Amino acid sequence: MSSTGEHQTSFLLQQIDLPEDLRLLEVDQLTPLAEELREFLVESVSRTGGHLAAGLGVVELTVALHYVFDTPRDRLIWDVGHQAYPHKILTGRRDRMSSLRKKGGLSGFLKRSESEYDAFGAGHSSTSIGAALGMAVAAKLEGIQREHIAVIGDGALSAGMAFEALNHAGALDMDLLVVLNDNDMSISNPVGAVSNYLARVLSSRFYNRMREGGKSVLGVMPGMRDLMDRWEEHMKGMLIPGTLFEELGFNYIGPIDGHDLPLMVQTLRNMKKMRGPRFLHVVTQKGRGFAPAEGDPCVYHGVGPFDPDTGEQTGSGSTSSRTYTQVFSDWICDCATADESLVAITPAMCEGSGLVKFAKEFPDRYFDVGIAEQHALTLAAGMACDGLKPVVAIYSTFLQRAYDQLIHDVALQNLDVTLAVDRAGLVGADGATHAGAFDLSYARCIPNMAILAPADERECFRMLQTAWEHEGPAMVRYPRGRGPGTEPESAARPLPWGKGEIRRQGKEIALLCFGSMVQIGLEVAEELDATVANMRFVKPLDGALVRQLAEDHVLLVTLEENALMGGAGSAVAEFLNAEGLMVDIMHFGLPDDYLEQGTQAEQLEMAGLTAGQILAAVKNRGN
Repeated sequence: MSSTGEHQTSFLLQQIDLPEDLRLLEVDQLTPLAEELREFLVESVSRTGGHLAAGLGVVELTVALHYVFDTPRDRLIWDVGHQAYPHKILTGRRDRMSSLRKKGGLSGFLKRSESEYDAFGAGHSSTSIGAALGMAVAAKLEGIQREHIAVIGDGALSAGMAFEALNHAGALDMDLLVVLNDNDMSISNPVGAVSNYLARVLSSRFYNRMREGGKSVLGVMPGMRDLMDRWEEHMKGMLIPGTLFEELGFNYIGPIDGHDLPLMVQTLRNMKKMRGPRFLHVVTQKGRGFAPAEGDPCVYHGVGPFDPDTGEQTGSGSTSSRTYTQVFSDWICDCATADESLVAITPAMCEGSGLVKFAKEFPDRYFDVGIAEQHALTLAAGMACDGLKPVVAIYSTFLQRAYDQLIHDVALQNLDVTLAVDRAGLVGADGATHAGAFDLSYARCIPNMAILAPADERECFRMLQTAWEHEGPAMVRYPRGRGPGTEPESAARPLPWGKGEIRRQGKEIALLCFGSMVQIGLEVAEELDATVANMRFVKPLDGALVRQLAEDHVLLVTLEENALMGGAGSAVAEFLNAEGLMVDIMHFGLPDDYLEQGTQAEQLEMAGLTAGQILAAVKNRGN
């Protein structure tokens, strides 16, 4: 793929502002259009960063779907949204792609308020089939005839809710088309019986030998081409069983080449004429058409700006500080070396959660359960019942999906499970769908649950060890990205349980800071000559420290990067009320809203959590 500097939209793509323009093209124009679309996608994402490999794999599928179906009247529901950039380009947003993932710009995911073509908002996986089924039910009850198409990847299909929706759809016999985008990749390599089954079927030597041998024999016989094609479909039906989906009540077609546009168009046209639940199995290549992404689709799943000619990522210069994810990676490998009972679990986030090194060094103690957060927690609970010490590495926003299991299977039984909760707080360009804005609130109310929040990298290292040694469920929640540059110690020493510390002694005003807000609190305190407490523990709260601060100061200020409702500040207020301690108090945290995308610094400003905003608000308290 070539680049000539400043991108010029190619001839065919220039004609496409909306899908209705796409439908004016002849079928033989679609393949060159797809090539232009793929080149535009690479050059666009090379400047903004974003999700690349998944979108490259579905270029032809996207063109075919919008060509055959009457979108937006026909409902097209994409799963997750990683693969939706080609969809955005073809649905009136081509000229805004330079604003992707920026403040006030296009979302990196599907968003109903952004376009009528985004039929369902999606940032978490495996929701497309259930949402499409809901829309199909609504259409039937309203007497509206339209198509409902859910596009789901083989990785997302591993989630239980996808099968729940498939099971329900087959029972309802609704008009629904499920398109399985089988690229043998989710974010990391897919795991589980479903992915293995699909891979075995497609790579079966017996199937391919039968297929190619039959075509060779029939192909040389005059007039046998049609028979050969029919024979191939017949053999496909016998040897590639869509039995699972047929038994669920779906009419299964496939697998077909997802990069063959004429075939895709014809197949979709045929399936459009059918009624009831239909299942189309499409085989694609993640990263298609861009050699670096084809060679390493994991790296190019989500990228920063890069050189479109070489794929080399730019702006990622070295820095002395490490990310919290790297700190976790170092800790868990050290701890696993010392204790053979440690096992690591992640729901399809090996790279993102920092478990690549662990998986290589301790493959028998590493468990990637796929996109199945609920199972991840219950699996950990079962392991803890019989003597293992599981560590579940999970993003804050994804832990939400396993809330019942966190309560019922782990905490209710007081099992020794350690949760390493990454991406807690604001996450920048991924926006509201991925923000870890609620974990303090939803975990703090759970009996037996301990919650720790580190102020820096060294403290994160020690807190992970502290939670690990605690007998019972404990979570360490740490932010996305790099810390302030505090180098962890060579050996992790546990912290005193349930105890905070004074970082700065001041007068009259005390800032009670939780986790990432300690650094901002120190900035504010210099201007106010205030005391700064690094609270460390959200639960159990250091009541003795809170009492001391309340007795020695006239104003307490709580700072947290979590929803104000039910968060750490609420814990402080509840303690003061229970103890009958009367002191003026202010709370700073995330507002009762979903903060839109931007840089993490911009989001802090949106939330009123910059040092300057906090300082101004505290100074104005008495006015």
